[in-house]
Amino acid sequence: MHARLLLLFLAATVPALASDPQGFLTGATKSCIECDLAGAKLAARDLQRVKLDRANLANADLSASSLFRATLTGASLKGASLPKANLNLIDAKGADLAGADMSEALLFEADFSAANLAGANLRGARLGRARFNQANLTGAVLVGADLREARLAGAKLTGADMRQVTLDGNNLREMDLHGIDFTLSDMVEVNFTDADLKDAQLAGVNLYGANFHGADLRGANFEGANLENAILSDTKREGAKFYAAIMPDGHREPDSAPAR
Repeated sequence: MHARLLLLFLAATVPALASDPQGFLTGATKSCIECDLAGAKLAARDLQRVKLDRANLANADLSASSLFRATLTGASLKGASLPKANLNLIDAKGADLAGADMSEALLFEADFSAANLAGANLRGARLGRARFNQANLTGAVLVGADLREARLAGAKLTGADMRQVTLDGNNLREMDLHGIDFTLSDMVEVNFTDADLKDAQLAGVNLYGANFHGADLRGANFEGANLENAILSDTKREGAKFYAAIMPDGHREPDSAPAR
């Protein structure tokens, strides 16, 4: 009888504890599942391993906070401020981070699978081994971000600003990358097999050993790029510009088109 009463008590109290915004804000609990924390001021807080699944953190201020290993699956962080935050190993699958500011944040092995990061600011972020499978990065700013070994399969990158990113060794096979600006990026030995790179900006990019087999390069700009040892077999190259580029065989193309 006593055991049954204890179980009934726990069943009644655990959900309340799991969604206790005031207790979370005061640090009394690390769990605030489905809490409404919209606009909360949580800058420079130690929030390691907190559970914020399906919580509403829209426009919250989490600047310079540590959310190491936090779970944020299905949470809303639209417009949230997270610059210089420690987000290493967070689980944010299916989260809504549209317009969020994560500039210069630490995001090593963060999981953003199927998350919405449209218009997010990831300038200078450390995203090594992060997962963006099926994520929406439309219009996101990733200037200067480190994406080495990040997983981008199925991600939407339309309109993303990817200047000066580091993507060495990444697999971008069959991805839609048309019109994306990769100017001055490091993309050594990236796999672009069968990718769509129409009208992409690749000026000054280090593409040493990259594999473009079967890729669509029509209208792409490779001016001043390093393509030494790159594979360009079976590519579509109509209208592509290779001025001053170092080609796969090591020779350098002229600085401009020959005069007519």
